[in-house]
Amino acid sequence: MSLKSIIYISVFLFQFVGFTQRKDTERYSLAQCIEIALENNLDLKSTVLNANTAKINHRQAKTNILPSLNGNYNIGVNNGRSIDPFTNDFINQELTFSNAQLSLDATIFNGFRLINSLRQQRLNRLASEQEIQEAQQTLILNVTLAYLQVLNSGDILELAKNREETTQKQLKRQQDLFDEEIGNPADFADIKGQKTIDETNILILESAFKNAKLNLLQLLNLKNDISISTTDVLLNLDPYMESSENVFSDALENLATFKAKELRVEAARKGVHVARAQYIPEVSFFGRLNTNYSSVAETFTETGSSIVETGDFVTINNQEIPVQTNQSIFTGTQIDYGDQFDNNLNTVIGVAVNIPLFNGFRAKNNVALEKIKVNESILELQRTEQQIKNAIDQVYFDMQNAFKRHNSFLKQVEAFEESFRVNEIRFNNGVSNFLAYITSKNNLDTAKTNLTNAKYEYLLRVKILEFYRGNTL
Repeated sequence: MSLKSIIYISVFLFQFVGFTQRKDTERYSLAQCIEIALENNLDLKSTVLNANTAKINHRQAKTNILPSLNGNYNIGVNNGRSIDPFTNDFINQELTFSNAQLSLDATIFNGFRLINSLRQQRLNRLASEQEIQEAQQTLILNVTLAYLQVLNSGDILELAKNREETTQKQLKRQQDLFDEEIGNPADFADIKGQKTIDETNILILESAFKNAKLNLLQLLNLKNDISISTTDVLLNLDPYMESSENVFSDALENLATFKAKELRVEAARKGVHVARAQYIPEVSFFGRLNTNYSSVAETFTETGSSIVETGDFVTINNQEIPVQTNQSIFTGTQIDYGDQFDNNLNTVIGVAVNIPLFNGFRAKNNVALEKIKVNESILELQRTEQQIKNAIDQVYFDMQNAFKRHNSFLKQVEAFEESFRVNEIRFNNGVSNFLAYITSKNNLDTAKTNLTNAKYEYLLRVKILEFYRGNTL
């Protein structure tokens, strides 16, 4: 292989590796994750399909008010004894027949059933649109919480790695002292044991970190692994200023779930009006345009006349003389298809009144069922209000506790950092034993972990409260 070829291959491999590294290190912001979720999430797509169904039902309710116009056409062949549709006489021969009809039906009044049905479907459509917004809001919240959980798990994992790195440095120092036979063998063994504890803890936290990312990927409906960044995540740890009552008040006004369920209540009430229309007579207008064709239909033209005997006799001079008459001669001509359709046209118009006298209490039972649906929708609205009120109170309580714990752990970290600094110096100089050193180190590591958990727990609770207020980010 020539030197020139080797250079080309090396440049290609370098560019490929560089591209792969850029692809692997691409980091997704929270806004990008939310955008991907809104595009890919299957539950949200299902909600959109339900809304599309509601739109079609609303459109159909509009067209139900319009008159119906239908046409009917048929053609066939009949053999044997039948009725000639042209003359209504019985015939016994092969007959080709055809019929055509155009019918118009229009409802004039039916107790406002069509109008109320239209209003009901409109409310259902509006409710389904609010349910799309509700699904989007919930998805954004879930993505945000999953995103923060990944950040939390990542920070805890990073603390564990730093802890293991510190232990590794101490292990190297104790290894040097042990090799020089001036260190305490027990301290060296304890440090090696602590190293294995730190490594095991990293494995556990790596599993938790991967699980948190898997949860996020499922919400995004992605199969490939991703990295995330905190560029657009405001990790604000200031005290939350809103009260739980204000949060619930904002939720009632802004959350799409309340608007959707209120619309469902109104739609159910319209359903009662639709059912009550079954008590009221229905008045409708109808019109029909009919025509037909028969292959045996003919027109007859007089072509002459002839003298024929009638079969009767008269007696003249005791002699019977047959009676004769002059009979016209006709020639039949088949009537063509188009002429018959024109000649046989007939129209029907009228008004129909359908009066419900007794229908097995069907109307009464349907009204009762629709009233139950109204009560069910009201209970669902009340249940949702109660559930969200309880959830807000609980989240608000947890948020306050998380904020207090964060401030307490912050003080602990400051105290244990100083304690560990002193004990590390004392241990390295042989003044203190390993127990004091490792106790101080574990206290600091635990305080940092608790501080990180409290920070993200507070942020998660704040995000949930802001979601209830109608702020999804």
